[in-house]
Amino acid sequence: MELGSKIKNLRVAQDLTQEELADRSDLTKGFISQLERDLTSPSVATLVDILAALGTTPAAFFQEEKDEAIVFTSGDQVESVKEDYTISWPVPNAQKNQMEPVVLQLQKGAQTKTEPPFAGEVFGYVEKGKVHLHYGEQTQALKSGDSFYFRAKEAFYLSTKKSEARVLMVSSPPHF
Repeated sequence: MELGSKIKNLRVAQDLTQEELADRSDLTKGFISQLERDLTSPSVATLVDILAALGTTPAAFFQEEKDEAIVFTSGDQVESVKEDYTISWPVPNAQKNQMEPVVLQLQKGAQTKTEPPFAGEVFGYVEKGKVHLHYGEQTQALKSGDSFYFRAKEAFYLSTKKSEARVLMVSSPPHF
């Protein structure tokens, strides 16, 4: 384990300068600089002080991180079947991330539930069929290959009339 680079990553993630970290842990900026470049090693007591200044514990700092999955198969998907549409989450546990993708499969004459306004953004891409996007008082017709993007300041939902449709939607932050 490269102690210095891990400390630097924690410091940068908290938007702290070397000087700010040094002040918080009663050390010098020069020592922090050398530590981050692995040119020196801290005593156990000094390391505990640095980690406390970074808001973490030795146990959390030295815990081995699992490799985060970056590829998901169809078997990983979670699906919820509604009356006339299906919503699938292709990325399991995406609600802990900054964005959440879902795939909507709508039957003829389907209407999704109305999503209330929220502090975020929504992107959608019509993969197949035709849908109507209802956003506030507006209604827009979209066909295969069309996309939409909006700040979720208004309630919204999707509907179909004469065709089935498949829509990829992404919200940031997670909302679905």
